[in-house]
Amino acid sequence: MRRVTSDSPTLLQRIASGDAGAIEEFVDRYGGWVLSLAKGYVHDIELAEDATQEVFIEVWKNADRYDPAIASEATFVAMLARRRLIDAHRRSERRPRIEAVEPESVGQSDDGGIDGVDLRDEVARANDALSRLKPEQRELLKMWVVDGMTHGEIAELTGHPLGTVKSHLRRGLVRVRDILGTAGEGVSS
Repeated sequence: MRRVTSDSPTLLQRIASGDAGAIEEFVDRYGGWVLSLAKGYVHDIELAEDATQEVFIEVWKNADRYDPAIASEATFVAMLARRRLIDAHRRSERRPRIEAVEPESVGQSDDGGIDGVDLRDEVARANDALSRLKPEQRELLKMWVVDGMTHGEIAELTGHPLGTVKSHLRRGLVRVRDILGTAGEGVSS
């Protein structure tokens, strides 16, 4: 059964043609709906927000594929959202659970042997890598890793936009990885 179309372009058709206002209108119309769908797939609000953003990026990339003669906009969005949200759910299930380490236990082993030395060395390398970060990145990483705060909580506490918090954390983690990778070169096992 084919749908009857009108002469005025749909939001998706306007998005496909590059109409920036259509994107804003589209997010206003479908944002809450997609976020509520995402919350049903992943039970972490940050992951649901990230998944929602991925859905809208997917819609933006595929807007030119939309045919109003085949399906409604809502159906098209639901189809794209379902795929992205299933992927997000799978990623959330594979995500490792992070448990806090008590500071007094770091560097101690039952036998005081080589394991304790290796752990103290790793802690020293990690502290050195953290000390090389920009103070703001170091503080945000501390809030996230040590204090266990969510991205949203950090954004609220610091007054930074959520995207800025995520960017600072990502850049900080990449920098720490690069520093630790460089420091580990030449070490034989």
